[in-house]
Amino acid sequence: MTSGLKTVIFPVRDLGQAKAVYGALLGVPPYTDEAYYVGFRVGDQELGLDPNGHRQGMTGAVGYWEVEDIAATIEALTAAGATLQGEVRDVGGGMLIATVRDADGNAFGLRQSP
Repeated sequence: MTSGLKTVIFPVRDLGQAKAVYGALLGVPPYTDEAYYVGFRVGDQELGLDPNGHRQGMTGAVGYWEVEDIAATIEALTAAGATLQGEVRDVGGGMLIATVRDADGNAFGLRQSP
């Protein structure tokens, strides 16, 4: 079961420039600002900038749905015809993410909070 679209991550090549653009758009400073990820929060939504996204196969923004059990959700989605792209990974602090593609090749993410 999902509890909503919580995060959208954009692959970026120039992290500094992207940080300036999205900071101007959102009107808030990033809550986290690391060489490997910059994250902005507006309400309960997160916008992330991933400078490694292109190397990991991201071709555009990916929305991440919050799920209670990432393994069970992946099992249900793949049984329904989706394809898992890579392994589930811990991105820090016990936050698990995975990317899935639907039957038409559209990518979306899953996120399980610790």
